[in-house]
Amino acid sequence: MATSKNISLKHKVAHYLSMVGAGIIVFSLIAILAAPKLYGAGFPGNLHGFAEFAYGARFGDSRTDHPHYNLFEQRGQLKFTQYPEKPAILADWNSIFTFKGEFLLDEYRNGSPSVFYKYRKDESRASLYLRELNMSISPNPNLDLKVGRQILTWGTGDYLFINDVFPKDYVSFFSGRDDEYLKAPSWAVKASYFGKLFWTDAVIIPVFEENKTVDGSRLSFFDPFQVRYVGKDSSITKEGRPSKLRNTQEAFRFYGQRGSTEWAFYLYHGFYTNPRGVKNPYTCTIYYPKLNVYGFSVRGPFIRGIGSLEVGYLDSREDRAGDNPFIPNPSIKTLFGYSQDMGNDLTLGFQWRYEQMLKYGRYKRTLPPGSIRLDEHQHLFTFSANKKFLNQTLYFNNFLFYSPTDKDGYFRTSLAYDVTDNTKVTLGANYFWGDYKYTEFGQLKNNKNIYLRLRYSF
Repeated sequence: MATSKNISLKHKVAHYLSMVGAGIIVFSLIAILAAPKLYGAGFPGNLHGFAEFAYGARFGDSRTDHPHYNLFEQRGQLKFTQYPEKPAILADWNSIFTFKGEFLLDEYRNGSPSVFYKYRKDESRASLYLRELNMSISPNPNLDLKVGRQILTWGTGDYLFINDVFPKDYVSFFSGRDDEYLKAPSWAVKASYFGKLFWTDAVIIPVFEENKTVDGSRLSFFDPFQVRYVGKDSSITKEGRPSKLRNTQEAFRFYGQRGSTEWAFYLYHGFYTNPRGVKNPYTCTIYYPKLNVYGFSVRGPFIRGIGSLEVGYLDSREDRAGDNPFIPNPSIKTLFGYSQDMGNDLTLGFQWRYEQMLKYGRYKRTLPPGSIRLDEHQHLFTFSANKKFLNQTLYFNNFLFYSPTDKDGYFRTSLAYDVTDNTKVTLGANYFWGDYKYTEFGQLKNNKNIYLRLRYSF
């Protein structure tokens, strides 16, 4: 368990990095906003962004910081893309500089307004957030390099991830923010090689990046230590991974195409990005155990639509024998997907995810008396229906998660209208249910919400 000295040092480092990050963003914003006036028509880059207001009314318990809403914020985003021409080597290497920064005024936060770079629970009401800051170069026709803060993703799933172990923000996803915020950024180096027979992606994340999961401040959940629903009264402490080289995450993808069919093999070496391990049950401390993932996927035409298959073997490196009930057992996940364009701007989709826990007998034998016992086999189905109206200016999107084994589900729906080319209004809802309070969606059933977003883009 981390000592108070280590935690204090970690917060000091985080605060220092926050100030550096805030300085970079402020300097970049000033430079970007001033550049068009200085350069005029010769401005060497693309600049666009948006301003957005969002509010989400909450229907559930009163355990969180604010019982009547879980979303109340104003956000401004700027994205700047430049193709450097000097020095000449950057032009020769087809270099691309990308910056995407945001200013967020989050009325949900109780802290006093101050500029503070986002870091776990230390988020303040006003913050600057760096989503992208990277440089891409192509020193060779067959080689691309991308260094800096970036969004990483791969795989075939729609909202479901097996071989994509890059960080996600599930608090934003469940609260009603735009889908863009589900995939969180990482400081990383990505190298891509394009060969004749196949292509290769290699990713290194030097500092461990975890998922942003429910912690009780904005969304309530089931606390297995207190055996009840909790919010801000949660007893759980999340222990992160120290910023050391041994905690680096590496991911590789080997992929290609044969005819109309895409195929890929994946390898990941790192950690669970959700805190799946229990470090100390007496202090309610959870952490991120070591993990390898080996997998493959195929995607291509199938029965008038697009079909996909993705498989992953999750090698739980700290419990390969399956006899430690406080660490996940090894498991195999399989995802079947199918989508079809039905015409008239209607698209339907279906997914089936099957997960099998390996070494299940050992898991049952070592489970402490009175503990919640997980199933050996878990099934999750998703159904989607997306329709466009009014010359593709009105979007009606629906997505349903349902697990017959967990007996729970999650329905998300939204209606978005392009009022003008620059203005969009989105009305949506998140609805959770479940027979058991400890399942994935059952634990969230007190977080039902309806949200409204108004966005002006430029």
